[in-house]
Amino acid sequence: MSEETVSVAVHLAGNDYRFACTAAEREELLEAARHLDRKMREIRDRSGKNLAVESIAMMAALNLSHELLRQQLQAAETDARRNSRLRDLLQKVDAALSQVSSTEL
Repeated sequence: MSEETVSVAVHLAGNDYRFACTAAEREELLEAARHLDRKMREIRDRSGKNLAVESIAMMAALNLSHELLRQQLQAAETDARRNSRLRDLLQKVDAALSQVSSTEL
């Protein structure tokens, strides 16, 4: 069963936009819009130039994409370290169990 879509108004860098989403996604969409609006305003305020909204949006998209990729890389590195530690611990447990088994014989 598909959920009914709702129309959501968001304000980005001084402009209003309407998006459709499911009712369950509404709050997440609004939070994402607030985050994007903050990023776009930061870029506009830092640039010191009168940039078009499209240029600001592209810069914000590139910055957010870069942040996402960096976080994904960090998560992958963390997973690799955790997996390595787990393998080391399992080897130690196996070695300890082998010693216990051999002393019981």
